[in-house]
Amino acid sequence: MIHMLKVGIKGRIELVVDESVSAKKAASGEMDVFGTPYVIALMEQTADKSVRPYLEEGCATVGIAVNMHHTAATPMGMKAYAESELIEVDGRRLVFNISVYDEVGQVADCVHERFIIYKDKFMEKTNSRGKEQQK
Repeated sequence: MIHMLKVGIKGRIELVVDESVSAKKAASGEMDVFGTPYVIALMEQTADKSVRPYLEEGCATVGIAVNMHHTAATPMGMKAYAESELIEVDGRRLVFNISVYDEVGQVADCVHERFIIYKDKFMEKTNSRGKEQQK
């Protein structure tokens, strides 16, 4: 399931903040700024993509916890990026430190947990949810 997955793996993803990632678009607020749900999504995406090359065929990671602080607003048009670092591997549970920066400085940080899953088994279990109650 895991190929050389170890503490220290890093990731980075950059984007330009626009209306598609605004608080207004996420319905999480009424301001045209980088929306917290999209900041979290960027964090999760960065962590996930950083470990993909180390997973066996048929495996993926899913987010299970985010302890995040969004400390500054990023305006439309500004570049932002997330940097992740894998800080703990506990069987299939992975823990990351992630920070988000814009052109001025740090705007968010979090501790994020992901879990390694087998994609087919995960979808089978997911798709069966509620089917027992429908009978």
